[in-house]
Amino acid sequence: MTIKIVTDSSLTIAPELISALDITVVPLSVMVAGVVYADTDLKAPGYFLSLMKEHKELPKTSQPPVGLFAETYERLIAEGADQIVSIHLTDSLSGTIEAARQGAQLAGLSDQVTVIDSYFTDQCQTFQVTAAARLAQEGASLDAIVAEIAKVREHSELFIGVSTLENLVKGGRIGRVTGLLSSLLNIRVVMEMKDKTLTPVVKGRGAKTFNKWLDGFISEKIEGQSIVEIGISYCGTADIAQGFKERLALHTQAPITVLETTSVVQTHTGENAFAIMVHYA
Repeated sequence: MTIKIVTDSSLTIAPELISALDITVVPLSVMVAGVVYADTDLKAPGYFLSLMKEHKELPKTSQPPVGLFAETYERLIAEGADQIVSIHLTDSLSGTIEAARQGAQLAGLSDQVTVIDSYFTDQCQTFQVTAAARLAQEGASLDAIVAEIAKVREHSELFIGVSTLENLVKGGRIGRVTGLLSSLLNIRVVMEMKDKTLTPVVKGRGAKTFNKWLDGFISEKIEGQSIVEIGISYCGTADIAQGFKERLALHTQAPITVLETTSVVQTHTGENAFAIMVHYA
C-alpha cells in the first residue's frame, strides 16, 4: 500500500526534509497591506518580519481553501497513492483541519484520507509529520502510522516565549491565552501549549525572564530525560535561539534543530519570540 503524507505550511521544517521524505505541504495564506501571499513564498530568512514591520496593520492569515485540499488529494491518488494521512495545526488556532476534512469530502475521498489534528503547530507538528513520512517510506500500514503519530503527539511538549502580547491581541488570539491581561503588552511571557490551549507558565519584564525560565526548564524537562529531538524556532534574529541551543546541548545528546518560524506563526507571536519543542522517547 502506498501512503502519502500531507501537512500545511504552519509547520517549521528544514526544506530538504520535505523533499527527502516526500511530504506534500498545502500553504496557508498571509495578507499584508492588501496583498495576499502564499506562506510558502515567504521563506527567505528575515523577509516576512521585515515585510510585517513595514506596515502598522497586522497581517491576516487564512487557512488553505477547501478546493486546494481537494485538488491536492485528487492529484496524490491519481499519482498512485492508496491512502493519504493529512496532519495539521490544531483546530484551536485555525480552521485548516476543517478545510482539510471538507476537501476530502469534496473530492469524494473521505475513505482514503485520514485527517489528523496535531494538537500543536511549528516543529511539534513537524515531529509527527516526519515520523509518519518515514514510516510511509518504509511501507508501514495505515494503522501503524496513525498509532505512531498519536505516540509522538503524546510525548511532545511546546513552550513559546513572546516579548510582546501586541500581535496576539490584534490577531484575536489573546482570548485563547488564559490568565493574561491584554493591557500588559510589553511583558515577557512563556506559555505552554497543552491540550490545544496556550497557558502562561512565566511572565515578567526583561530578558532575565526567559533565561530564568530556561534554567528551570533544563532541570525539570531536559536533565536525565530520554529525548528523541528538540526543535527551537524563532522570529527575529537567531541569536536567542542559538544561545538556547548551546545551553541545552550541555545537558542532552539529542539533535537540536534551530529554524526561523513561519510567517503564519510570526504574525501572531511578533518579533523576538521563540519556541522550544521537545519530543521525548
